[in-house]
Amino acid sequence: MGFLGWLRWGWRQLTSMRTALILLFLIAVAAVPGSVLPQRGVHPENVALYFQDHKTLAPWLDRFSMFDVFAAPWFAAIYILLFVSLSGCVIPRLWRHYRAMRARPPKAPRNLARLPQSATYETDAAPAEVLDQARELLRARRFRVDSGDGSVAAEKGFLGETGNLIFHLALLVLLFAIGMGSAFGYRGNVLLTEGTGFSNTLTSYDAFKPGSRFSPSRLAPFSMSLDDFQASYVAQGSQRGQAVEFLGKVRYKATPSSPERPYDLRVNHPLDVGGAKIYLLGHGYSPTFTVRDGKGQIAFEGAVPFLAMEQRTLTSEGVIKVPDARPAQLGFIGVFWPTAVADAQGKAVSAFPGAANPMVALQAFAGDLGLDSGTPQSVYKLEGIPDRLKPVKTAVKPLRVGETLTLPDGAGAVTFTGYKEWISLAINDDPGRLPALGAAAIAILGIATSFLVRRRRVWVRARTADGGHTVVEVGGLTLGNPTAEFEEIVERLREDEAARSRSSGGEAVPAGTAPDKTEE
Repeated sequence: MGFLGWLRWGWRQLTSMRTALILLFLIAVAAVPGSVLPQRGVHPENVALYFQDHKTLAPWLDRFSMFDVFAAPWFAAIYILLFVSLSGCVIPRLWRHYRAMRARPPKAPRNLARLPQSATYETDAAPAEVLDQARELLRARRFRVDSGDGSVAAEKGFLGETGNLIFHLALLVLLFAIGMGSAFGYRGNVLLTEGTGFSNTLTSYDAFKPGSRFSPSRLAPFSMSLDDFQASYVAQGSQRGQAVEFLGKVRYKATPSSPERPYDLRVNHPLDVGGAKIYLLGHGYSPTFTVRDGKGQIAFEGAVPFLAMEQRTLTSEGVIKVPDARPAQLGFIGVFWPTAVADAQGKAVSAFPGAANPMVALQAFAGDLGLDSGTPQSVYKLEGIPDRLKPVKTAVKPLRVGETLTLPDGAGAVTFTGYKEWISLAINDDPGRLPALGAAAIAILGIATSFLVRRRRVWVRARTADGGHTVVEVGGLTLGNPTAEFEEIVERLREDEAARSRSSGGEAVPAGTAPDKTEE
């Protein structure tokens, strides 16, 4: 075949409809891990928990980009191949479809009786009159008509193929819009505790994923703050603890000089500001603490976000880092129970996700937190145990709101002062969102048209038979299931012939019968 021959063969294979269908199937299968496994662009905190729960499996999954499926190189390869395959399928079909629409209808087959739809009748009218009548009738029904050699050929239904092509073109536009959004847009995640705010700057994001062509100038200068978060749950019955509604009361400003406006942020009801959409993803608890160091000074005071260990009861864990404590830095690992009760073994568990009886248990460590080294650390993990941090007090009684844990050897004390709630937000700016929406709507209209409209062809032949009568043959071909349109056309032709006979004082000849020779 040679080098060029192999290139032509490879191009034909890539641009075949079979290959396009296989790639569509592959991209659907490739998207499954993105729905099953947590994704860094949506739930980075869940990814961190997955690494803690699956210490052997998670690194292997991460090597294959299973936590960043839609940004993985192999997903991009399938995506690009699908785009090229569809382009190679659709663009040549546009020219062929245009030529077919401009071409004359095909000539009548030699034997119309062999077609799936056929009818024959006799009439006294001349063949030319029959063909003129058929031509007018078919044109009135919006057929493209051509005549010659004693027959009339008519065709319509090109709108079905047009809809098919529009569907595929819209699919190409959809793929292009998704790629444009991935290149020029960005995705970020933010965790907000009640009473705190956020400004749309790069340094304010907990996780930020820009597109390959992203520019920081695309960041809209909006800001927002969380005033209150309310969660309601089913209190009784078999679905006790099931979430009913999440509501985040926020205030935002589109620009620094814009007036501040309130907004009720709910699941699937994002806030649209500055071209970006802000989605409410999850929520949890931020217990509040006051930590005094060994000198009696307040070294830390505020809320600390805890991540849920169990979504059903929102049992959460987190760490408190106190780098300003003296004489040694302090760190705490805590477990928070929103509604603490004792199980059968007397251990504390949470019986309900709502905060009906909040309690927290803390393990204290003293030493060097390692924050001065400049090495980045996770805010949800206490590093340096047991090398730099030594345990001070471990097995302790859970604290209720207002209770204090005093550390031994005058190391300090920590007071559990209450709790706040936090929400996690996904902020997306996708410039291809509206083009993708428009392309999807057009694709639906196109595919619906291709299903509803079918190509139809009708041929009418008239010839003079023995005895001077005219034999009319009508044949029809419908791509797909036959329709009743053919029977309507035949019936109309017969009705018009009967009306012509009555107006001329004659009598219509019944279909399929010869005239009486005595009367003749």
